Amino acid sequence: MNIYVGNLPATATETDVRNLFKEFGRIDSVNILTDMDTGRSKGFGFVEMSDDGDGRRAIKKLNELNFMDQSIKVSEAIPPGKK
Repeated sequence: MNIYVGNLPATATETDVRNLFKEFGRIDSVNILTDMDTGRSKGFGFVEMSDDGDGRRAIKKLNELNFMDQSIKVSEAIPPGKK
């Protein structure tokens, strides 16, 4: 399951996000998007989890969680054109 994680603090690293999700199951990848010119975080990223059930549990527990002093948004990632 591909999971969108938004409103991430600029200082959050992929390791921080991986540590947040790891209690819910196996994580295949974590990717925080960065600006190509500045290298700064764009404030969102994606977590890929092997098991859909684990992913749904993570979304339910982590959406609107206060993470590093910001309320993050966590939802299933919807591929472009599939809204």
